[in-house]
Amino acid sequence: MQRRQHHTTVASIPPHGFTVCELLVVVSCIGVLLAFLLPVVVYARESARRATCCSQLRDLGIAVHAYHDRQRKFPTAWRIHTPPSSFIRGWATELLPEIGEASIAESLRNRTSSIAALSDVSLAILLCPSDITEPTFQLLPDGETTPVAALMAASVNGGNVSRMPMTLPTASYVGVYGTKEADEQELDEADLDDEVLPSDGTIVHDRRVRIADLERGPSKTLLVGERTMAMVPSTWLGVDVTGEDAQCRLVGSAMTRPNCDECDECEFSSRHSGGANFLWADGHVELIGDDVETALYRQYSQRFAR
Repeated sequence: MQRRQHHTTVASIPPHGFTVCELLVVVSCIGVLLAFLLPVVVYARESARRATCCSQLRDLGIAVHAYHDRQRKFPTAWRIHTPPSSFIRGWATELLPEIGEASIAESLRNRTSSIAALSDVSLAILLCPSDITEPTFQLLPDGETTPVAALMAASVNGGNVSRMPMTLPTASYVGVYGTKEADEQELDEADLDDEVLPSDGTIVHDRRVRIADLERGPSKTLLVGERTMAMVPSTWLGVDVTGEDAQCRLVGSAMTRPNCDECDECEFSSRHSGGANFLWADGHVELIGDDVETALYRQYSQRFAR
């Protein structure tokens, strides 16, 4: 008996793969899914960065309160580094032992060349992960140096007004100086009349400010705030007083509102959506919105009640 052989023709083989139309449909579906997913991913990443920023500010608040317990005052906005000198150290240098940087604090105390040695030292606790920052920036000379700053610089630089440019480490957080611009104030507290208040914030250079001096209470008074590098690069280390916007590299002013288009370079800003994070004097961290009422915003930054 002969076995029948079945031959499969080419025409009977079912087709494999996708047609062009099917590929287009798949690509379109993937594109739609990505359009939905990418904003979610970006939002999740920014939420994580904002949470990190808030956590760092809270840690900074713990350090400030530890310093206050030890010194019975808040950190001074700036102080002259080994006078006579045209370099002023920033308020954050006073917190170095409290934030685990005792070796840097020791270096600042004992080495005359410590400023140059620390010019590229970044402190992670002072850098907001949402900001687009460079580890260092160049401080350029100011074309409108105040007479006091010029005299200070000339006294130690052999008659030269400044040693510019200088490299400084970047920081995202600056002390709240109040509603006045720090770079328009005198540099020391000598011969200041008690009735004159050139500064009205909490992190200042001309007054010894304690928690007891905050007339509206620490929960309603700003202590430290954010500033983006795009606004003006800031630093934790300190500045030469003849540098451009020198004191504003260390402290900020609450004159208008965060992130406003017309804001002065000394004001506060952030890359967080809707506002900027602030550390308040009682240690809590809260975002102040871009739409905050200016009068209320200014009140938050002042140590006294009006």
